[in-house]
Amino acid sequence: MTGRPGAAPVGAEPTAGSGSGDRILLRRTRVRLMAWSGGLTLVILLALGALVYGAVAGQLATSGTAILRQRAEDVAKVVSRPGPLPNRPPFGLAFGGEQSGTITLAVQPDGSVLGGLDEATELPIDESVRAARAASSGTDTRTATLDETPIRVYSIAVARRGGTWVVQVIGERLSEQRLLAVLLGVLVLGSLAAGVLAIAAGWLYAGRALVPIRSAIDRREAALQRQREFAANASHELRTPLTVIRASVTDLARNRDEAVGSVGTALEDIDAETTHLTALVDDLLILARTDAGTIEVESALVDLADVAVEAAGGLTAVAMGRGVALTVDPLPAEVRGDALRLRQLVAILVDNAVAHTPSGGAVIVSVQPDGDTAVLRVDDEGPGIRDEDLPRVFERFWRADDAPSGGTGLGLAIAAWIVEQHGGRISAANRADRGARFEVRIPLLAG
Repeated sequence: MTGRPGAAPVGAEPTAGSGSGDRILLRRTRVRLMAWSGGLTLVILLALGALVYGAVAGQLATSGTAILRQRAEDVAKVVSRPGPLPNRPPFGLAFGGEQSGTITLAVQPDGSVLGGLDEATELPIDESVRAARAASSGTDTRTATLDETPIRVYSIAVARRGGTWVVQVIGERLSEQRLLAVLLGVLVLGSLAAGVLAIAAGWLYAGRALVPIRSAIDRREAALQRQREFAANASHELRTPLTVIRASVTDLARNRDEAVGSVGTALEDIDAETTHLTALVDDLLILARTDAGTIEVESALVDLADVAVEAAGGLTAVAMGRGVALTVDPLPAEVRGDALRLRQLVAILVDNAVAHTPSGGAVIVSVQPDGDTAVLRVDDEGPGIRDEDLPRVFERFWRADDAPSGGTGLGLAIAAWIVEQHGGRISAANRADRGARFEVRIPLLAG
């Protein structure tokens, strides 16, 4: 019914299907989602940063201009008074207070300057003086550079006997520009860092969001791969018996006038290969129905010991015909499952063990409870399983190089499916003395 698994005889090479294209599309979608997430976050942060920078820069400019205006208006009041100016007019460099560091000048109608600094030859700022005299408001505010130092200039025209004076107050903007530079650096670096984090978060969240799609693609690829392997392996397994049958029929046709008994073993070969084909087709149908999910597994109270005795009893004659002693050692172990499928499971394992046990050997089937599981063991006295073959024992169509003829390579795959449907696990190992052991563990009936 099944051969000892170990190395697949012939299998289809995996072919590139639509799954690779789907994975490329999935990666592109993830990259796009990541790019959109990071890009939008970066744009929003840069826009907010620009607004913050503009607001701070505007506030600093307004505050700086207000300081200069207050200073200029205070001085303008002094200049506008009739009579001579005070002995100590409020011109020149201011120290202390909010207006500390500002320079105040008074430009007379004839262009002479009060409060000028000898080392500042570029003062006053003539453009601002002319603009203040020409403006309807009588004031002018602008920024300029004085000896490579950024400054802000506020000029106000003052009417005085003898002509129009202009009071000009100058304040440096170096500290303001340094503050704005630091703010700009913080905003840009913060936006870039936040953008990088947003890209990383977008990559992670996009990956999570695409998990169901990726899982669906994986399932579809796995199903297509199984279908390709199934078709390739089935065609390989069917080819040999069909070739033998065709050769036997050809031999019979060539000697159609001869007695059947004199033709040789043609009829026996046809009968054996037909039996093999029948078993193979039956196993193929079972696996096809398991893949399609159309096989219903019943759930009823079953004593695994009774099932093992019944299934092994049906193979006693086969074992005796091969000179193999078949022994069953059962202890009650009630499970919930499908009695028909469990009998099929035991039959597969026992048939496999008998096929690999030489004449004069023995196969022992035991059932016993162990904790919360029912344990079914099938021990044989065959050559055992090579260590490198153990991981492939339950693969479909896989047969070891030394497997007995007549197997389909599907029995153990069906057995594994039956165990899985009963919530259990199956394993294969070599015994310490000789032979192999197949062990099945199925949950015991609660209580």
